[in-house]
Amino acid sequence: MKAQRLLLPVLLGSIVSAIYAPRPARAAAEPDPKEAEYYKITTFPTPPGTALEVSSVEFLPDGRVAMGTRRGEVWIASNAQNATTPGAWNKDTMIFEGDQAAPENSHIRYQRFAEGQHEILGLAWKDGWLYATNRYEVLRMKSQSGSGKADRFETVCDKWGVSGDYHEYSFGSRFDKNGDLWVLCCLTGSFSSKTPFRGWALRVKPDGTMVPTCSGVRSPGGVGFDAEGEVYYTDNQGPWHGACTLQHLVPGSFQGHPGGNMWYDLAPNMGPRPQDPMDKSRMVTERAKIKELVPPAVYMVYGPGKIGNSSTAIILDESEGKFGPFQKQIFIPDQSHSNVSRVFLETVNGVKQGVVFPFLTGLRSGPIGARMGKDGKFFVGGSDRGWGAKGGQPFAFERIDWTGKVPFEVHEMRAKPDGFELTFTEPVDPATAGNPASYSAREFTYIYQEKYGSPEVDDVLPKIEKAVVAGDGKSVRLHFDVLTKGHVHELHLDGVRSAKGASVLHPLAYYTLNEIPVK
Repeated sequence: MKAQRLLLPVLLGSIVSAIYAPRPARAAAEPDPKEAEYYKITTFPTPPGTALEVSSVEFLPDGRVAMGTRRGEVWIASNAQNATTPGAWNKDTMIFEGDQAAPENSHIRYQRFAEGQHEILGLAWKDGWLYATNRYEVLRMKSQSGSGKADRFETVCDKWGVSGDYHEYSFGSRFDKNGDLWVLCCLTGSFSSKTPFRGWALRVKPDGTMVPTCSGVRSPGGVGFDAEGEVYYTDNQGPWHGACTLQHLVPGSFQGHPGGNMWYDLAPNMGPRPQDPMDKSRMVTERAKIKELVPPAVYMVYGPGKIGNSSTAIILDESEGKFGPFQKQIFIPDQSHSNVSRVFLETVNGVKQGVVFPFLTGLRSGPIGARMGKDGKFFVGGSDRGWGAKGGQPFAFERIDWTGKVPFEVHEMRAKPDGFELTFTEPVDPATAGNPASYSAREFTYIYQEKYGSPEVDDVLPKIEKAVVAGDGKSVRLHFDVLTKGHVHELHLDGVRSAKGASVLHPLAYYTLNEIPVK
């Protein structure tokens, strides 16, 4: 018996070591050559002996890039905006030094700023402090000694519950237009809420006060803003979620998963608990019965060859054209598919809805943390631990840059009373774009159910009756014989060509039609 007691800690130690030790890299995904003509991926080397599982990214006022990791560290990278060459690692300077012919500004430098936290899934800079959201708290830190390492730490807020369950991640935003920081709390074990406010969106006020703001959250992957400062989060496929989603965080709203609604008694500011949805229903049906229920703004359509399986960060393009023609649109990485998708949003009948397009493949790991600067430099970092990722590497830190060439793409897709209006990044060929046979469409939805996930159901195959090209050649009006409220409208544009003869780089769109315009 004594031998068994002695053996157990050894076995447990071996298991923990196996979980947290860096694993050998698999064959890495390669960028699509067609996409690489327009957007280049630079994969940075990372410090040896450290698994840089980047789960959050923030910019510091001096231009350096701060990275929070799943392993509870904060690293700061200098010259990440310019670094181009892998180089060789110098353990004394913490610099990847390029060859003699490489210019000085081609080197990336790293410094570990802090450690000892648990899965930092949000970073935000304000007034000389770096704020980190981890499982347990919002913590702020700074370096007062000038050493470049954090030496002052203060807990800002830790008022939500933590049981120790593996699934109880907490995702933090940057500061919103009112100075609040948003925290999205995953459910306990995916299905239920065993500690207060698991399954909620919370706001942390400047004085550290916690304000329960939205219920119905399941398994967030990121939180961010649109160009007007409205707040969104990504949720992931599972119970009451037929697919991954981009969701609008309207204060006082119910976001769809009833597992955390048991905590309404602790949130008197929210009013009475909303009615629970009926199992095996449809979102559009339950919306008519539950006034607090806000539908997904966009379904990030689930499955191989589609949009993705694990939506994460929400990245607004504020570069004013330095990242290409998609300013004020949103980019969403996917941890499982190692890709990035592009979202265009609009408001119809007071409800947010929009379209998602494929954008970029070939990231080397599973992107979780991301951030784009006003200079158009788009940083992504991630990990494949726990879920796996198509990219093939256990962790990565990368930068995406626009090459300056404009791809021929659908720029925007807007709902109309009897169809959609498409605008393009360059003029179309009137003959192909004006031919209804150049397009095909399908409409489907998901079962709104307690069971994990959903197949695509309730198929409708609309007829595209007309395709009318505008006089400037930049937009096309598609007239459908039927639109279906609450359905995802899948559109293929395989036959459309630009005026120069190019095909659409990503001839696929998924529009979530929560509301049909009245005019």
